[in-house]
Amino acid sequence: MKKAVRALTCSLAGVCVITGSVIIPQAAGSNKLPTAGAGSLTTNVSAVHLPGAGVSQLLDEYYADSPESDVEVIGNLVPSVKSEYKDIVIAQVDNYVNIRDKAGEDGQVLGKLYNESAAEIIGEDGEWYEIKSGTVTGYVKKEFVVVGSEAEELAERVGNKIAKVNTKTLKVRESSSTDSSILTLVPEDEELEVLEVLNGWAKVSVDNDVVGFVSTDYVEVRTEFVQAESLAEEAARLQREEEERQRAQAEAEEAARIADEAAKAEAAAKEAAEKEKAAKDKAEKEKAAKEKAEKEQAAKAAKEKAEKEKAEKEKEAREKAERENAKAQETEKKENSVPQDNGAATGSRQKIVSYALQFVGNPYVYGGTSLTNGADCSGFTMAVYRDCGYSIPRDSRSQAASGREISLDQLKPGDLIFYSKGGSINHVAMYIGNNQVVHASTAKTGIKISNYNYRTPAKAVSYLD
Repeated sequence: MKKAVRALTCSLAGVCVITGSVIIPQAAGSNKLPTAGAGSLTTNVSAVHLPGAGVSQLLDEYYADSPESDVEVIGNLVPSVKSEYKDIVIAQVDNYVNIRDKAGEDGQVLGKLYNESAAEIIGEDGEWYEIKSGTVTGYVKKEFVVVGSEAEELAERVGNKIAKVNTKTLKVRESSSTDSSILTLVPEDEELEVLEVLNGWAKVSVDNDVVGFVSTDYVEVRTEFVQAESLAEEAARLQREEEERQRAQAEAEEAARIADEAAKAEAAAKEAAEKEKAAKDKAEKEKAAKEKAEKEQAAKAAKEKAEKEKAEKEKEAREKAERENAKAQETEKKENSVPQDNGAATGSRQKIVSYALQFVGNPYVYGGTSLTNGADCSGFTMAVYRDCGYSIPRDSRSQAASGREISLDQLKPGDLIFYSKGGSINHVAMYIGNNQVVHASTAKTGIKISNYNYRTPAKAVSYLD
C-alpha cells in the first residue's frame, strides 16, 4: 500500500528553516511521522545532523526497512503563523446578507451582515458558516462571504486600526525616527486613528490637520470592523434616522416660517409708518388752519394772555424737567453703589456649555459653521457663542488673539483652549469642566468630547465675565 506523507519545514510557533537537521519520530519502532498537531513538534530539530542530505534522503532511509516502504512524498506542508484575521469572514454583497437562526434558507432572519462588515467564524454546516458579529450569532451562506487570504487582504482595507496609548506621555513625531521633531504629546489611554503601520512605527491622526508617527512599543494596535446589526438594532437605527430627518425638516420649516413672518412684519411696519405720516400731515394742516382762524379773531389782549400762559407753562415744564433730572441722577447714584450680582455670569457659562454639548456626534466639515450639518473647530465655537448672544472672530488664530488670555488654572466652563502646530495656533476647543473639552475634531469623529490635554494646550482665552 502506498502511504502519502507531508514533510514539515517550519514550526507551528513561527517560521524556521531546516538545513541538515531533521525531526525524529518520538515513538520507538513506529513507521509513521509525527502528527502536526498542538504540542506534537517538541523535539529539538538539531538532534540528528546529516551534512549534505535533505529531507527526501532522510525519508528514503527511514522507510527503507518498512513493510509499507512504497511511500510517496506529496509535497511540503508549511504551516503559517496564525493571522489575526484567520477566523473571520467579510461580507461581499451588493447590500447585505441575512443572518439566520439555522443553516438553511428556511431559517428565521436574526439580523443583517452588510457589505464589507466582518464576523467571527465559530463553526460550519455544509454550505453555511456559523458566525458571531456584534450581538448576533447565527448562520450565513458561504457564497456571500470571503475567508482566508482573500479576507485578510480585504481586512487591511476595510478595517479601522486604532492605537491605544499605554505609556504616561506619548511623543508624536514628524517622521518615523527618534531623531525627528515632536509635533505634540498625547496622554495615556488616549486612542488615535492609525493610518499605516511599518517597521515598528505607526502613522497616526491626532486631529484633522495633525498627522505624525509613534513607536509601536508604546501603543496597543487593534483592528475594528463594522459588525452585524440585529433586526431590533436596525429598527432602532432607522427610527433615529427618521427622527433626525424630521427634526432637520422641522428646523428648515421653522426657519422659513420665521423668515416669512419677518417679511410680513416689515411690510406691515412700512404700511403703518406711511399711514401715521399721512395722519400726522393731515392733523398738522388742520391745526394750522384752526390756529390761523383763532389768531385772526383774537384780540390783542387775548394774544397777550396766551403768550403769558405760554410763558408760565414753559417755566413749569422746565422746573418739572429739572426735578425729574435730579431724581434720575440720585437713582443712578444709588444703583451704582449697590454690588452687582455675578450669578448671571455663571448662568451664561452653563447655558453656553449645555448648548454646545447637544451637538456632540454631529459632523465635522472643513470651513463649515453649521452646528447640525457640519462645522470645523473654529466654526463650531463661533456658532455656539453666536447663538448664545456673543460675537467672536471666525478662525482659531483670531479667536486666540481677540479674547482675554488666562492661565490653565483659571479655566472655567465656556472658556476656549487653543492648540498649536509648529508654533502656530491651528485648533480650538471649548472647556466644559472636569478637565474636558468639546470640539469639532476630525471628519471621521465629528464633534466630540476629549480630555483638555489630549494634545498639549498652547493658550487659553476667555470671552465671558
